[in-house]
Amino acid sequence: MRVESQQITSEIIDFIHQFPEGLPPDAETDFNKLALKLFNFQFKFNQPYKKFCQSKRKTPLTVKDWKDIPAIPIQGFKEMVLSSEPVEDVEAVFMTSGTTNPNAKGKNYHPTLAVWDASMKGPFKQFVLPDVEKITMFVLSPGADLNQNSSLSRYLTNAVTFLGTENSRFFFDENGLDMEGLAVALKESEERGEPVLLIGATFAYVHVLDDLKEKNTRFKLAKGSRIFDTGGFKGQSREVEMDRLYSMFKEYFHVDRTMCINMYGMTELSSQIYDQTILSNHLTGTTVFEKAGPAWVKTIVLDPNTLEPVGNGETGVIAHYDLANWNSCQAILTEDLGYKTEEGFVLLGRVKGSEARGCSIAIDQLLQANGK
Repeated sequence: MRVESQQITSEIIDFIHQFPEGLPPDAETDFNKLALKLFNFQFKFNQPYKKFCQSKRKTPLTVKDWKDIPAIPIQGFKEMVLSSEPVEDVEAVFMTSGTTNPNAKGKNYHPTLAVWDASMKGPFKQFVLPDVEKITMFVLSPGADLNQNSSLSRYLTNAVTFLGTENSRFFFDENGLDMEGLAVALKESEERGEPVLLIGATFAYVHVLDDLKEKNTRFKLAKGSRIFDTGGFKGQSREVEMDRLYSMFKEYFHVDRTMCINMYGMTELSSQIYDQTILSNHLTGTTVFEKAGPAWVKTIVLDPNTLEPVGNGETGVIAHYDLANWNSCQAILTEDLGYKTEEGFVLLGRVKGSEARGCSIAIDQLLQANGK
């Protein structure tokens, strides 16, 4: 990596380690300073992003606040190479699943995974395991050995490596999900009174629950057990309402909603955002369902037509500012709708139809600025 890349990644990792449990109000200027420095770096070395910013008349000379850094439409990761470093020698390339168009997968290039790993570890501990040092994890989705281009696969492997006990196991291999092995392991952990963390993509649980229903099997997992899901049902052939899914977790695993947590992440980001269910109950005994991220991620909600910020409680399109996303673009305009509250934000679903006007305009600006 070039010297400038080494310097900016070092500063970002220092920031991650400095604020492991959230950003105090008196550190807002620290975030702004680093965000502007990162904007200058990406404007200099990421040419497609630079052209996009210039088309919006936003440059390091004119932008003084992180909220004014142009957020690149998520579609840009499918249309062009967004990388500040040459892509030939990167350590990893994470790709989107391509559920909408298998031939157009978004790519996020990682010259080093040091920042990505540092961004993942602390928040996972904070939001998923605030009350225990380690836990036995039963993983229902592929690990990094089966899919090196999946950010989720690396995430799951890291979770087990960093915070899983020796009894942790993956139940997904080249043959698919091992239902029988999972049932045996769950029964053994139930008999031992050992808390477990079930962790995997949301849709994996549909298959597990179908199998348990067919076999009329239920478990009473030990106190402290929890269930982690991510991804929703995007692109799947069947959908299950999330509330219904969580009620089934209670029925089939004896795990209460307060011990269930959904992780919101995407290939195009380098950090993850979480339900605050487990953390809030651990800290205060009350349940906060809104999502929140770590100190190095800011989330704002924008008017779908103008892409101007809206107030708390107003529905709009979500944009994330992720300092860990140092090599591509720190500011990402998603295709997700939601609204903010005093506690965090609520995810409502995908932007569609007339709601997508602002996003469509931003995509057109990006493509035109890059001669596409």
